[in-house]
Amino acid sequence: MPPKTKVAALPSTMKELKDTLWKAADKLRGSMDASQYKDVILGLVFLKYVSDAFDERREQIRTELEADGLNEDQIGQLIDDVDEYTGRGVFWVAARARWSYLAENAKGLPAAPGEAPKSIGLLIDEAMDLISADNSALAGSLPRIYNRDNVDQRRIGELLDLLNSARFTGHGATKARDILGEVYEYFLEKFAHAEGKRGGEFYTPAGVVRVLVEVLEPSHGRVYDPCCGSGGMFVQTEKFLEAHQQEGSNISVYGQELNERTWRMAKMNLAIHGLNGNLASRWGDTFARDQHPDLQADFIMANPPFNIKDWARSESDPRWKYGVPPAGNANYAWIQHIISKLAPGGSAGVVMANGSMSSNSGGEGEIRAQLVEADLVSCMIALPTQLFRSTAIPVCTWFFAKDKTAGEYGSIDRTGQVLFIDARNLGHMVDRAERALSDKDIAKIAGTYHAWRGTKSATDAALTYLDEPGFAYSAALTEINAADYALSPGRYVGVADVEDDGEPVNDKIARLSEELFALFDESEKLAEVVREQLGRVS
Repeated sequence: MPPKTKVAALPSTMKELKDTLWKAADKLRGSMDASQYKDVILGLVFLKYVSDAFDERREQIRTELEADGLNEDQIGQLIDDVDEYTGRGVFWVAARARWSYLAENAKGLPAAPGEAPKSIGLLIDEAMDLISADNSALAGSLPRIYNRDNVDQRRIGELLDLLNSARFTGHGATKARDILGEVYEYFLEKFAHAEGKRGGEFYTPAGVVRVLVEVLEPSHGRVYDPCCGSGGMFVQTEKFLEAHQQEGSNISVYGQELNERTWRMAKMNLAIHGLNGNLASRWGDTFARDQHPDLQADFIMANPPFNIKDWARSESDPRWKYGVPPAGNANYAWIQHIISKLAPGGSAGVVMANGSMSSNSGGEGEIRAQLVEADLVSCMIALPTQLFRSTAIPVCTWFFAKDKTAGEYGSIDRTGQVLFIDARNLGHMVDRAERALSDKDIAKIAGTYHAWRGTKSATDAALTYLDEPGFAYSAALTEINAADYALSPGRYVGVADVEDDGEPVNDKIARLSEELFALFDESEKLAEVVREQLGRVS
């Protein structure tokens, strides 16, 4: 039997992993654009994780068999039982797909009798094929891009050497997939920043996703995203379940994605996080060909591309129950598609451009009025600016609910009401270009909603709802009708109360007037000095 692979005694720390992997990305930065090296790096990171997790499980099996008193021959007969790996959520990795084999041949294989030489890129492509063939969950999702003419084979070999120092295995309570999951998300964020506007096609900032997840609390049933990008909504849902001591198996994941490369990223991302997702057999346009036509979802979360002007529009589409969306903007097409997918009692959260809350062009105002009158809108949240590095467009989140009565989904009957939250003043700048929401910010937003609805979360936390001037207001449909169905929270929440400093108004006016006149006098003196100096120069 082949010799045991030597592995490090302990896994790398998270900082070491991130530093190592970003150095790996920099190796290719000069030879190809951001979108290309993203695919190369993420594919290799995934391959490294799969192989490390396999090696870790292999060592566990060996230890168990040795403890049972089996000798080397007996162990050799049992250690390659595929079920011992797949039954523990570990992908089976054939010998020629394992990282140790690739690392040993990082410069490629020389020609053998009757065979042509193989580059390291070709060996990696063949490894991807083997893993896809042996693990149905990964079928058609792994990249085969490493033997192309535009990929520098020498640098691929250097990447393998660099990645060889990182090990994706668990230590203590940490699971291997937790480590890689965090690294994978870190890389998605990094690559989204590097690609600028295009990065928004596959990455939604984690804080925005968490607002959707924490408000909706998707704890069971079918979870759907019609434009799933790299799968961030599903990953945050899994994190939510874990934080509440629940299993990812409580949910069934459904998604669709238009871009082939992004669809592949999502498939790998779900596999890393142990989520069995139905992302359809291939990528595709949600409007032109809905790949989950009969789905009725319990929870829907989405960040559709904003203000699409060129989209597959059919006026006779049965999804347009509340009005045909205009040809020049798909915002209300996404909204109605999502509503059409909601099961009885289902709820949805959707990120939209702010213009969607008040636009009247192309019949959008009439569609919005129909949605409000159908009592489907449960909550509108205006978010701070600069949350998306990829766009300067201000954004909001729409929340829909099929059932707002008191009962399973909340103890307070909110029929005929909409909660408006103006969160534009929340968040903090992480650099000059991007703002982020803190845990406290997200808790304030979600807590307000749950208190308003009277959910179990609010009851457990002893939260009660009160309108908060400048931040939150519960409006009746009659008030929204009077505002011509505009749904911008700023129209309803009013102005925050200003704390009284105790100084009488007349005294304050007199004091401020005196200070202002003193400043005028000082300004006149300075102007006279400037004139005098200019006279001397001339």
